[in-house]
Amino acid sequence: MTFKQISKGFVIGLISGTLLGLFLKGMQAVTGIKIYVLLLNVDFIPIFTSKHLPEWLEFIFHLAISCMIGIFFVYILEKWDVTRKGSWILSLVLSFPTVFLYFPLSYLAIKDVPGLFDSKAIFIWTVGHLLYALSLPSFYIPLARAKPK
Repeated sequence: MTFKQISKGFVIGLISGTLLGLFLKGMQAVTGIKIYVLLLNVDFIPIFTSKHLPEWLEFIFHLAISCMIGIFFVYILEKWDVTRKGSWILSLVLSFPTVFLYFPLSYLAIKDVPGLFDSKAIFIWTVGHLLYALSLPSFYIPLARAKPK
């Protein structure tokens, strides 16, 4: 893995993760469904159970995971020389499991989050993560075309 791949993946993860966070925060504001709270929630992790973390720190944790996905995405694309069409498929494959994270996150949460079978929340969560998946190759394409100075 090269520094260039790590850098591109970091940037893509940062932008895509921010988009996901803003989308879910906006949907929470519009619907009142605490889907953004669920995205950022870490209260079930033993070292965080007795602490009240500020939103910005929880968001940084979310972005760290997103950056790791972005780095892995770029690495796989460039290592296997994946086509443009393949980049869309890869992003969907990498993001698909995040849709199912809704269930353990909802189940384990101590904070007030959407219920385990809240169909509206599941729909919003799924749309948000689909947006995330589609944003990965969308931001990779301009970075791949950029020529170093």
